[in-house]
Amino acid sequence: MRVTRIGAHEFHWGSRTYVMGIVNVTPDSFSGDGVTELQAAVGQARQMEQDGADLIDIGGESTRPETWDSPGLNIDDELRRVLPVVERVAAAVAVPVSIDTYKASVAQRAVAAGASLVNDVWGFRRDVAMPTTVAELGVPVVLMHNHPGGGYQDLIADIGASLGESVELARAAGVPDERIILDPGIGFGKTRDENLEIIRRLAELRSFGFPLLIGPSRKSFIGKTLDLPVNERMEGTAAAVALSIAGGVDIVRVHDVKVMVRVARMADAITRP
Repeated sequence: MRVTRIGAHEFHWGSRTYVMGIVNVTPDSFSGDGVTELQAAVGQARQMEQDGADLIDIGGESTRPETWDSPGLNIDDELRRVLPVVERVAAAVAVPVSIDTYKASVAQRAVAAGASLVNDVWGFRRDVAMPTTVAELGVPVVLMHNHPGGGYQDLIADIGASLGESVELARAAGVPDERIILDPGIGFGKTRDENLEIIRRLAELRSFGFPLLIGPSRKSFIGKTLDLPVNERMEGTAAAVALSIAGGVDIVRVHDVKVMVRVARMADAITRP
């Protein structure tokens, strides 16, 4: 059984499903859960820990589809949003804190402030300094597949090939395999049907031998399937989480921690006897 140390905690992949709670420190989060006040963000993180979260993921830049082709949030603005929250949350909770960023300078400052995991939604493809920075920081990293243009020939094979290239960038920079976690990128450059297919075929991505993270929470593919707004997608998220666990994922990244921890525990009881 592979083990990854994140902060002071050991994650034993395959033993159970771990739950990552999302704290969006942004006014334009797609899910409508963004918080811009420091105390509110810290309170949200503490509540997530009480509700059973194993990690807290803090991000300061929206990943709405309309932002994918933009230069992105100014680094100084991102730092102003996330650094105080990372520092306070890391001091307030016992579980590891993750920084959701694709910028090397933000990752570096956030780890110095208390983060112990980097979550890069561009899989080391947006900032060329990220692989070396993460290697030097000595923290684990989530490498997510992100291809806004779509146009897949074979969805899972194409995602696998792209993630393989991200892994090679990490290895070349000196990031050891035991610090790499992969994410197929639900909702990033995929249609509704492609997102559903990813969940159906998750087991095929297990062949890489790395832990898998998936983030279906409140995503538009649920809204399109059920014809529901973002604030009514909990049941759809629960179904996606349960079936992702059946497909072999190790971490689920969610907004509604209390409910999804229960879903994960029940799914684990069925799939990991």
